[in-house]
Amino acid sequence: MTSGTVSPAVSVARPAGGGRPRRPRSGRGQRPAWMGEPSRLGIGARGLVLGLGCLAVVVPFWAVLMTSIASPEEISRAGGFVLWTREPTLDAYRAVLSGGIVTRALMVSAGITAVGTALSLVATIALAYALSRPGSLLHKPILLMTVFTLLFNPGIIPMYLTVKQLGLLDNYLALILPVLLNAFNVIVMRAFFLEIPGELLESAFMDGAGEVRILLRIVLPLSKAVVAVIGLFYAVAYWNAFFSAMLYLQSPEKWPLQLVLRTYVVNDTPIGSDQLSSSLESLPPQISVQMAILVISILPILLIYPFIQKHFAKGLMVGAVKG
Repeated sequence: MTSGTVSPAVSVARPAGGGRPRRPRSGRGQRPAWMGEPSRLGIGARGLVLGLGCLAVVVPFWAVLMTSIASPEEISRAGGFVLWTREPTLDAYRAVLSGGIVTRALMVSAGITAVGTALSLVATIALAYALSRPGSLLHKPILLMTVFTLLFNPGIIPMYLTVKQLGLLDNYLALILPVLLNAFNVIVMRAFFLEIPGELLESAFMDGAGEVRILLRIVLPLSKAVVAVIGLFYAVAYWNAFFSAMLYLQSPEKWPLQLVLRTYVVNDTPIGSDQLSSSLESLPPQISVQMAILVISILPILLIYPFIQKHFAKGLMVGAVKG
């Protein structure tokens, strides 16, 4: 290296006080420099995998929907599931929704979900806010007890005996009270409350606001994202619950929709004319009625989710990033 020529090099910006050189940052929406440019083969492979994943999710739902509105002749020709119908009919939905056990089960599920979600949100918000306040009474032992329930489950038999001793068998409260609080949801909501600046709460307290007013007027308006996500978690859990109903509800007229769905679809129990509306000249095929019940059980959650989707990502990321 005795020649006067200088080898070409990439100029790297160094800090004023020395140290490691700073890497150039990519702009918003640009790929980082260390990732490199993707090849056409890689882009095609990712697109193929995503496409196959979407088909694996969409095709079963599409087949269920098409079978529920297909005519008896098309179901007979297909020998079961129908992927496309040219003669759509709503006879299966008319038969299901015009009367019988399915309509009653739908109302039971809606009532349990609405009441249970409201009570669970109130209890979760109250406990999470109390645990987020450092001066609250016994907040550390109660927090340890809450975390303890995440590690150890009481089991089915002790839970059943407890419900029986409380006289809640064959009662709708047996589907709500044992699962009123979820420890994971309490911890997530407490983490969100801890991120609210303490100076804001102290200034409200100095202005004469009590704890209840601070919670209702300051904390909850700032916590719409986490409340929406936790509410969705509770609503889905109450709506999809069938095992607790199978354990605690002895009268078939009190069954929620998911237990009816399990009985008629999973167990493949025939649906007779006494469970369906008799206003139709002929009952739809069994598989068409079963798929109609399945669509009805899925539809409410699909309708609710888009309204809180914008809060979903923010609520799930609570506590994941600090600083």
